[in-house]
Amino acid sequence: MSPTIPFRTPGGRHKEKFPIHVEEEGDGEFPDAANMLATNDAATVDFDSPQDPSRAVNWEPRKKWILIMVLSSMTFITYMLSSHPSISDVQLMKITSALASAMFAPGVPQLMGEFRSKNSVLASLVVSIYILGNAFGPILLAPLSEIYGRSPIYHVTNIFFVIFTMACALSSSLNMLIGFRFLQGTAGSAAIALGGGTVADLFIQEERGKAIALWAMCPLLGPVVGPVVGGFLSAGLGWRWVFWVLAIAASVVMVAYFVFVPETYSVVILQRKTVRLRKQLRNPYLRSKMDSGLSYSVTFRQAIIRPLKMLLFSPIVASLATLSAVVYGYLYLVFTTITNVFETNYGFSPNIVGLTFIGVGLGMMTGVAAFGGLSDRILVRKARANNGELKPEYRLSIMIPCGLCTPVGFFIYGWTAEKHVFWLVPILGTSLIGAGVMAYFIPIQAYLLDAFTIHAASALAANAIWRSIVGALIPLAGLPMYDALGLGWGNSLLGFISIILIPVPMAILVYGERIRKSARFQIE
Repeated sequence: MSPTIPFRTPGGRHKEKFPIHVEEEGDGEFPDAANMLATNDAATVDFDSPQDPSRAVNWEPRKKWILIMVLSSMTFITYMLSSHPSISDVQLMKITSALASAMFAPGVPQLMGEFRSKNSVLASLVVSIYILGNAFGPILLAPLSEIYGRSPIYHVTNIFFVIFTMACALSSSLNMLIGFRFLQGTAGSAAIALGGGTVADLFIQEERGKAIALWAMCPLLGPVVGPVVGGFLSAGLGWRWVFWVLAIAASVVMVAYFVFVPETYSVVILQRKTVRLRKQLRNPYLRSKMDSGLSYSVTFRQAIIRPLKMLLFSPIVASLATLSAVVYGYLYLVFTTITNVFETNYGFSPNIVGLTFIGVGLGMMTGVAAFGGLSDRILVRKARANNGELKPEYRLSIMIPCGLCTPVGFFIYGWTAEKHVFWLVPILGTSLIGAGVMAYFIPIQAYLLDAFTIHAASALAANAIWRSIVGALIPLAGLPMYDALGLGWGNSLLGFISIILIPVPMAILVYGERIRKSARFQIE
């Protein structure tokens, strides 16, 4: 049994006793409070019990879901600006219309006219630089969150996101705008880099399915809603108002973070409790049970290289990150080409072509609903059939049947668009693509949370880094591929590659646990 040590508040009243787990030394007798204060015996501070209300996992459901909704709101806002690279060095208007999958992109022609530039490379860079910031941010932010906690990183990056968004609106040159767009993308990556870790903090394994579905949906729906809103906004008020509206929305959510997003990371919560007890008991030798004993500098060095180590040396993380990156790149390839397809083949005007993205969005929402409703049930059912063990691999089983939506969607979208079939049919094809992407994207996020709970932020950061880089590169092949192969065979090629990828989750289902638990691939 661990002894408990009473303490007095400044007012002198006794409060509830905190369990102090004392490291036994010498004859093994536990020192009393007076002796502890007088000696250098070390004591370890732990949570009062598994049901300790200070642990985020024990908070009331209402508090948890409000936090997830606030977190998802900022993720949605930051990814409405999510950018996509240039896909063709043709006329400037063709480039920017193909880039209309970001909220800001529809205003690029106005911007280039205002700054008197016809440089197609800069027109592409001013949009795509944001995603490079998304790739850079998790490298720094995820490790910092495992040292200082989630909430300080959220609050600081939210403030900087608002500042950099306003700076974009006030930019007086193209170079200034490009610089602030990169910083904006870096700050905006916090919600996606740390969000999965927050979900792991709040929910036990068999309850994470719905939470991860809600959180993961927003970064993918943002680029769907972005062009619909951005096209009308930039046409009516100009490109600068795109940034002003986003700055206002981000400011509101930033305030909500201060109200509804307290610290959730158990390591930091327990460390704060330890600091409080040191002052109350006047015992500087108390230490957190989760304290590694390393200095901040050493801890930071280990934390900052952990995502890269996971990506390079963990076959599970590397394979799932690559799979996630490919389907993410597919989605963005559709985003960067759909405008050109419907303007050229169906004569859609620039003002309404953004509405074609709704098909992808509906498909993604369907995929989210399917995962949210089935994932936890599948996990629990498979665990009951296997001696109650909740294996992370069970999260991936939904990928195999639902993953077929992606190739089928590409076949329908490609051939119906090439043959000029009624415009609703290719949009239905993009809906299947959206559903299939979510069938890969969300289970991978959930798996990484279950498999790397204490270092979930680092695992998701590794996934986000690789996903952002590949997601920025794959769409480069969009229009050139369609020009060479046509819409039918071009999209069929993507469909065939999607079929080839299906064995990847099947292999992880069979061999993943063995590889994950292998000492050779343990990442600390």
